[in-house]
Parts: sequence; C-alpha cells; structure tokens
Amino acid sequence: MSWTDVAEWTGALFMLAGALLCLLAGIGLVRLPDVLTRMHAATKPQAFGLLLVLIGVGLWLRTPLDLGTLVLVGVFQLLTSPVAAHMVGRAGYRTGQLDHSTITTDELAEAFRESSDRREVPLPPEPPSGIVPEDDGPR
Repeated sequence: MSWTDVAEWTGALFMLAGALLCLLAGIGLVRLPDVLTRMHAATKPQAFGLLLVLIGVGLWLRTPLDLGTLVLVGVFQLLTSPVAAHMVGRAGYRTGQLDHSTITTDELAEAFRESSDRREVPLPPEPPSGIVPEDDGPR
C-alpha cells in the first residue's frame, strides 16, 4: 500500500465524517425548537463538517493550487460563520423569536435598557407573563 492509497482512504474517511456532521447540522435546523438552538446547529457542526470535507478533498487532490483554494474556502467559512450566527441571534432576539424561559442570563436585555435610557431605541418585546408557549409536539 503506497502513500497515495493511504491519503485517498484517509481523505475518504474525512469526507464521510464531514458529510455526517453536515447532515446532523441540517437535521438540527429542522428539529430544534428555537432560534438560538437552531443557530448553534447551523454554525458549529456545519463549519467543522465543512473543514473535515475540505481536508478530505485536500488529501485527494494534493496539488498546490487546489490546496490554496481549499485553505481560502476554510478561512472564509471560519470568518463568516460566527458573524452570521451573531446577526441571526441578534435579529431573533430583537423580533422576539426566542423562548425566554430557556435563557438563564440575559445580558443583552440589560444593554438594551442602558442604551434606551440614553436614546430612543425600541426594546425587544417582553414575553407575556403567565403564558406558556404551546407545544407543537415532535417535528
């Protein structure tokens, strides 16, 4: 067994593991209940799954031009994924799409209150007290 065979088999295993993580991220987007947990499923395993796929492809291709392209794709993914997750989470918070009963520490509400004291900024909608969200059952 030569080095190329080992690299191809290892690359195939990396690609399979990455594809499974991306599949789990997609299932999490469909199955999880609120914005924050979906955001977590969309960013963490998806980004790691893509990196595993890129490593697997790099082990298959092994040319400098292809490896440089794969590195750039991985870097851009790691740079944009946290920013996108932050913006989605903030938008979900501002529009009231969160289950506030699952949040233990709400530092953003304190920041909104402090900024609204200084200027006219609308606060995010408060969850109604005494109202329990309806359970849709399993999705």
